[in-house]
Order: sequence, then C-alpha cells, then structure tokens
Amino acid sequence: MNSRQRRGVVLLVISVLCAVAAFAGVLAVVSNARSQVGSKVTAYELTADVPAYTALTAAKVHRISVPKRWLPDTAVRDLGELQGKIAAVALKKGTLLQSDMVAVRPQLKSGQMEIAIMIDAETGVAGKIDPGDLVNIFATFKGKRDTDPDVSKLMVADAQVLDVGEIRAFDKSEDAQRVSDQGVPITFALDVRDAQRIAYSESFAVHVRLALVAPGDTAPPMPGDRSYTLGGDPGTGSAQ
Repeated sequence: MNSRQRRGVVLLVISVLCAVAAFAGVLAVVSNARSQVGSKVTAYELTADVPAYTALTAAKVHRISVPKRWLPDTAVRDLGELQGKIAAVALKKGTLLQSDMVAVRPQLKSGQMEIAIMIDAETGVAGKIDPGDLVNIFATFKGKRDTDPDVSKLMVADAQVLDVGEIRAFDKSEDAQRVSDQGVPITFALDVRDAQRIAYSESFAVHVRLALVAPGDTAPPMPGDRSYTLGGDPGTGSAQ
C-alpha cells in the first residue's frame, strides 16, 4: 500500500468516525428533547366559538395530544366532564378547554317548572343577568279606568334564572304593547302560582322589568313593597 492509499484509508476512517459522532449527537439531542417534553396525554380544543351560558357538547370540541408537563391541571381530560355543563364565559375557537371555563346548568327543583318570557332589551337585562342568578320580577299596569292610578307590582321575588337567550326583534303584530324593538327570552324555574303571575304580566303589563338580587340577600320583601302607586308614596309629596 503506497502513501496515497494510506492517506485515503485514514480519511475514510476519519469520515466514518465523524459520521458516527454526528449520529450520536443527534440521538443525544432527540433523547434530551423527549425527556424534556415527556409523555403526551389527551386534551380537548374548541372547534367553534361558544357564546357564554350555552351548552358545551362533543360536537363543539376535538381531541388533541399535549405533552403532560405542559398541560394545566384544570384541563378537561374526559368529555364526560361536559355533561350538563354550559360555558361560563364566551369562548373562542381553538381554546384549550379547562374546567374553570364551564359551569353546571341550573336545575329544576321538585315542584318547579320552566317558563320563558320575553323581556324588553332596554329594561335592565343588559348582559348583567346570568343563569343561576336570582331576580325580582316587577310589572307595571295601567289603571283600568282613566281615574285609576297606574300601579307597579312585585310579581315574583327571588325567581331563579335558568337561561338567558339571544337578543332578537319583537314581532310588532303580536307585541304591539312593547315600547322597545328588541327583547331577550329569559327562562325561569318557578312554581305554578309564580309561573301564572309572570305569564299574566307578559300578556297584560305595560312593562316587565327584572331586578338582580344581591348574592346572599334572602330577606323577603315587606308586604307594603309589593305594590306601588305614585299617589300612595309619601316621599314624592303626592300622597292624598
């Protein structure tokens, strides 16, 4: 073997050693990356925007694999967790679904029924009332005769809100007494008598308004607070 051949063999050996070293380096990098990422687990991501207080179903999410070490403890790992749940806030498409983003839909109690009425969008709803809230329902009626005073009545106290719908336009042919052009369907959980009261109010009252009850306020209204006329209010100077 001449000198040129020996140099060739040496260069070949060096090339092989460099290739082996490079391959070993790649394996080390990959192994290190895998050790940092760790194992992957199942999570769920929204496939569409979900408005606040609407139901979350399997059709609105898809399964993804996420490294366990990067997944927050609150991430939803089982679709069973969504059973009977609603979005607690408005959620955007692509959001990683987490347990603090959902809430339990309010449920009916024994003796209660669901009843929905349309509330004028301009009478205090304004995004402030959510499912699970308690509200007082007031209705204003005109006097039966021209000489009779108009009266405001507390029709139902502490009515539980089950659902708040989307704002939509009134059908003026059926809602001629409405002052505003838009309304919001509100669903309540009520007993039979209270359901009759608000059904009557929706049909015959000039206005139906909701007043949000402060959390923890369980004091019943005073008997004198259930009905109001301007002439009967000594504070206005109109008492007769």
